[in-house]
Amino acid sequence: MHAHVAPRRNLNTTEKRVVLTLALLLFVPTRLSAAEAEMPNFEKLVEDQSSAVVNIQTRRAFSTRPTITNPLPPKSLHRFYNFQGQYPAPKGLGSGVIISTDGYIMTNAHVVDGATEIRVYLDNQQEFTAELVGADQQTDIAILKVAGKNLPSAKLGNSDELRVGQWVLAIGAPFGLEQTATQGIVSAVSRSLPTGSYVPFIQSDVALNPGNSGGPLFNLKGEVIGINSQIFSGTGGYMGLSFAIPINLASNIAEKLKNGVAIQRAWLGISIQDMNQTLAKSFELDSPAGTLISAVTPNSPADRAKLKAGDVIVEFAGKRIGQASDLSIIVASTPVNSDADIKVLRAGKAKTIKVTVGALKSDELAVSTPHSDPFGLILSDMNQEDRAELGNKNGVRVEHVAPGKPAATAGLQAQDIIVAFNHRSIDNVATFAEITRNSKPGSTVPILVQRRHQVQFLALEVPERHPG
Repeated sequence: MHAHVAPRRNLNTTEKRVVLTLALLLFVPTRLSAAEAEMPNFEKLVEDQSSAVVNIQTRRAFSTRPTITNPLPPKSLHRFYNFQGQYPAPKGLGSGVIISTDGYIMTNAHVVDGATEIRVYLDNQQEFTAELVGADQQTDIAILKVAGKNLPSAKLGNSDELRVGQWVLAIGAPFGLEQTATQGIVSAVSRSLPTGSYVPFIQSDVALNPGNSGGPLFNLKGEVIGINSQIFSGTGGYMGLSFAIPINLASNIAEKLKNGVAIQRAWLGISIQDMNQTLAKSFELDSPAGTLISAVTPNSPADRAKLKAGDVIVEFAGKRIGQASDLSIIVASTPVNSDADIKVLRAGKAKTIKVTVGALKSDELAVSTPHSDPFGLILSDMNQEDRAELGNKNGVRVEHVAPGKPAATAGLQAQDIIVAFNHRSIDNVATFAEITRNSKPGSTVPILVQRRHQVQFLALEVPERHPG
């Protein structure tokens, strides 16, 4: 007896579509679940760390521009600190992070520059008036202190462990919208920028906008690995390029500011420029790698080491130099008075030269205690390059303005150039000290100030206790 076998029937077109659709419905959810499983969940991180992030509001006595910008190219690299219009006493918005339970807060120096009042707001509705402990313009780091106790504080991570592609999260107050969280990935590390020659920036695609400046950048462990500082934009808003100061550098500067320790930066005494293919060909080099020395300062560490204009630096202390900004970052992190081997190409031949790194004196002036001068000013002499760039032979540079002091009330800002005091030209810091020493306490005198390429008079009150 033979078993009956039903004849095989071919599926028609409609039936085939039904089977295919059912197969896809069974398959798609599995793929979506796998993709979702790979995405990090930031919910707990935000919940745990938001309380350590603060909103900073400042008041200035005077302002001439709505935003702080830096050219890369012109008007494209912004320190995203937001001014609310131009008023006699404009308000500014920024962010910060509490780094100790006794009330120390880290933020950007440009957030608090020239502020006559600094207010800090926590996510639990607490608010404080903050004191500026210190600021370092070169790294754009400032430390504030509030009178709170047992405050929530963030844990600092190790920015040296960052790798391209890792997830990061920013919390801040863009446009004053407190506790805004945005996420992205690390796009590059040790990024060199013309506006931050001492900082090896962390580049990310985290969405940042005006008001985020000074806020923390977290890793997935909930550790602060950067302080958000700048964005690359043609409009002043987010365009996918954000830059943060590595926390290892920021915390090192912060500790010195807290303890009143002078921040010394290494100095070689050379003018350098990037190489290009045409220059490389003219120097009979195969490639445009390295940075070209265009001038050597007499009696500088470079001069004593016999470095020469025309030398191409390709390595410093064993680290490869790809462009001029690479050298600036590496030298800045080198201990003062230490020895370093420099590999140069001279007349097409490799040569290793030992140099003893010196100290950049103008930066030592820039980190003096902000409150040590009755005017509330920290000044530094300008070098020849500064004078040539500004087209001005006279003047001293304002490195810092202490809140609440006469200079802040007058409207002086960091990076202003004081050209004249009471109708007398200022050549250097010593001249400024001598002229102000003989000024009448309680009087108000005109000072001529150059801000970028604009010159204007401001009225400065001579304090009762004047310098000297």
